[in-house]
Amino acid sequence: MVKQIKVAPVSRIEGHAQITIDVEDSGKVTDARLNIMEVRGFEKFLQGRPVEEAPRIVTQICGICPVSHHLAAAKAVDENFGAGTAPTANLLRELMQYGQYIHSHALHFYFLAAPDFVFTPDGDPKQRNVFGIIAANPDLAVQAVKFRKIGQQIVEATAGRSINPVTYVPGGITKGLTKDDVDRLLPQAKQAVEYSKATLALAKPIFNQYIEAVKLLGDADSMHMGLVKNGGDLELYDGTMRVLGKDGSIVKEFEPRDYLQYIAEYVYPHSYMKAPYWKELGWENGMYRVSPLSRINVCDKISTPLANAELQEFRKAFGRPAQKTLLYHYARLIELLYSSEKAVEMLSDPAITGTELRIPVKPRAATGVGVVEAPRGTLIHDYDTDDKGMITKANIIVATAHNNKAINVGLKNTAQKIINTPTPAEGVLNRMEMVIRAYDPCFSCATHTVAGKMPIEVVINRPSGKEVIRR
Repeated sequence: MVKQIKVAPVSRIEGHAQITIDVEDSGKVTDARLNIMEVRGFEKFLQGRPVEEAPRIVTQICGICPVSHHLAAAKAVDENFGAGTAPTANLLRELMQYGQYIHSHALHFYFLAAPDFVFTPDGDPKQRNVFGIIAANPDLAVQAVKFRKIGQQIVEATAGRSINPVTYVPGGITKGLTKDDVDRLLPQAKQAVEYSKATLALAKPIFNQYIEAVKLLGDADSMHMGLVKNGGDLELYDGTMRVLGKDGSIVKEFEPRDYLQYIAEYVYPHSYMKAPYWKELGWENGMYRVSPLSRINVCDKISTPLANAELQEFRKAFGRPAQKTLLYHYARLIELLYSSEKAVEMLSDPAITGTELRIPVKPRAATGVGVVEAPRGTLIHDYDTDDKGMITKANIIVATAHNNKAINVGLKNTAQKIINTPTPAEGVLNRMEMVIRAYDPCFSCATHTVAGKMPIEVVINRPSGKEVIRR
């Protein structure tokens, strides 16, 4: 007989998820999988809307990473209009991106990931949470809140508000920065660099302490994909898409607009979240990942000095490509330092207060593709418009969907290593959750339509039970 163990809800993530584990009476695990039953359907919501509205509509997909959706949509819409972007607007959008990274990565490390390591995977679940962190080290918790606030203030200054940005207009942005804004934000960005250095100093001994868990949990050796620029620099806002093979060789580097030539999507029967794969290798062999770990795998170097030094130390310890899933946490902190350094760099550039914020545009029938690196990985927005600038088709592929197969593979591999009974201990099941938390998934973002149709069926019955309508 096979018993199903269900871990629901998975805690300390964005959105709702369940882990289902199939275990025989003997204790042998036959399967483990991730169930995502949320339905968002934003591709359908966008159809028939003026394309310039998309960057404001899609921010409602998620309150954690609305900046990513705003920026990916903005880049797609600019391409729909075919007019490019005003130079200062590009700088401000990029700065907005770094602000989002600062608050998102700080939030994940201190309040979502850290409890597993501070209180151990087997610790009391009543303590193993954000409130436990606050009680155990109030000063550190306050620092984490201040750290995240710095990122949110940068976002607010460039996006109009800290959640759900509103400043995009076709070809530009509605709001510039003043000298007073820079004088206020630059010291904070410099403080973010110091906080990032302190966070890495705190975290690296923890990673060493838990190296056996790093080796054990979430195995899913894969290819990796992410944006690079200037021949191979780490890039979060613009650039070309690079895919790195398991052996460290470059499989392909291509323009974002060409993504459909290389990526296809599989539909799991147990989930509304699709699973992209590398077309050339097929579903069975074409697994790739996107993530902070993927980004520092695919890049040759990092353009800021402190983060690049951390990258070299990381590669000496774990090689290239590094494959262990729990190393996502380490890679995330390297990116946190990079984003803080870049915020300082950009706020120190006099061009950031330029006044050329928008260029004229005209609607046209076109396809626009916008790609940015969201904190969780590569985000794709793809819109078709008619000659009046109305959206006729939309496709959105988020980071968590790219990672779907790897999460499922990692769960199964982990379950088969650590579960040998139909009644595993809570700490064992928490280790299964740790595999998912390493990806910092956003399941609120991750579902979308299948072949242009919503993957749900609505049935209306009379009180007698007779079916009236099925849609």
